[in-house]
Amino acid sequence: MLKNKNIKISVLGLGKSGIACANLAASKGFSVFASDNGKKRTHLQMKLNKKVSVEFGGHTTKVLDGDIIIKSPGLPRELDILKQAAKRAIPVFSELDFALNFAKPKKVIAVTGTNGKTTTTTLIYEIIKKAYKNTFVAGNIGFAISDVVKKLNSKSILVLELSSYQLEDSPQFRPDISVSMNITPDHLKHHHTMANYVKAKANIFVNQKNKDYAIYNYNDKYLKKNIAKTNAKIFEFNNDKTRNGIFYKDGTIYIKKTGKTVAELSPKINIVGKHNIDNILAATAAAYLSGVKTKTIEKVISAFKGVEHRIEYVKEVKGVKYYNDSKATNVDSTKVALESFDKNIQLILGGQDKGSPYKPIFNLIKKKVKNIFLIGEAANIIKKELKNSAPMIECKTLSNAVKKICSVAEQGDIVLFSPACASFDQFNDFEHRGREFKKQVEIIS
Repeated sequence: MLKNKNIKISVLGLGKSGIACANLAASKGFSVFASDNGKKRTHLQMKLNKKVSVEFGGHTTKVLDGDIIIKSPGLPRELDILKQAAKRAIPVFSELDFALNFAKPKKVIAVTGTNGKTTTTTLIYEIIKKAYKNTFVAGNIGFAISDVVKKLNSKSILVLELSSYQLEDSPQFRPDISVSMNITPDHLKHHHTMANYVKAKANIFVNQKNKDYAIYNYNDKYLKKNIAKTNAKIFEFNNDKTRNGIFYKDGTIYIKKTGKTVAELSPKINIVGKHNIDNILAATAAAYLSGVKTKTIEKVISAFKGVEHRIEYVKEVKGVKYYNDSKATNVDSTKVALESFDKNIQLILGGQDKGSPYKPIFNLIKKKVKNIFLIGEAANIIKKELKNSAPMIECKTLSNAVKKICSVAEQGDIVLFSPACASFDQFNDFEHRGREFKKQVEIIS
């Protein structure tokens, strides 16, 4: 269908990926109409190609004039305009599916998971680009895929971080190498059921062929159950008895194929937490299976300091260490952060609730946390579910939380901003939220 330039394309949602997608479609000669719920054009939307027709303030039936609809990630399928589109049998694509029609890179490496995908994707990119100069990263990591495809050629390596939102609308997607980190309850308000969420995540490997590789976490029950749906060569991590896979033991990374150890690496690991061993194993596997030499992999891992907003050390003030974990937008991610420290934690929780229970971190909080500082819309829900886990202080805003922490924190304490919630009640995104936290820490010093 996309070979026919006379088809009309409707783009639903004008966030970063929607704008990039609309511009790509217009540059390819398609007639493009874009629709956004916002009441006025934002600064970002000013970058829209002038050939794109646009509406704001809601989705009218003009959207249905399109021969295909490209839905921005995160928009619910229950939107009335999408129900009408379904009745008319108008195909709905993701930006991922649409953009990759215009690129044929040498290799596509795709990473998903409830947690760890940004660190893993970043590390894969850092390793791969040392071996292949024409390497690009895009997806859920900051660069829209539609913005990157124009730079790709037959020698390019494309590394993608993909969310469940992107994958649920990409049932035909097939990467050369898929990486599945883990699956724990998240985005259930959007997906409604855990089964729907797992199905969306599984789209990363269900279409792979026997020449492809599917790297997955052997310790994850959802992945272990669903990985059989792929035809790809399965490559496990976290199984020291694996025939084909990778594991970490006593400071050494072992890679095995057909039951034999084919490589050993002993990099210096600079990022805290057991979860980061998973991230390093997955990234090492993806790089190794892409043909990168083990010496290069080891060197890059040894120099890697982690990513911004993920258990990121900010600074020490009067013997108190501050960590920015704004990317902890779900409970399991906060659980991982809590497991990374021993005790004496001053914890900041809250934001926009995502429908998952907070009880899974109750025992960790009781054991390790001195005080909880509550912010955002979810404060009352958290207060109810985590009652008696630790003393709670209601702060409403992040700036108030940091100020109140200053009055109670003692030398040797760890201040952990790991909110377990989305950021959209008070911030543009988790990056905005994390930068604000770091700004507030700088003020107190």
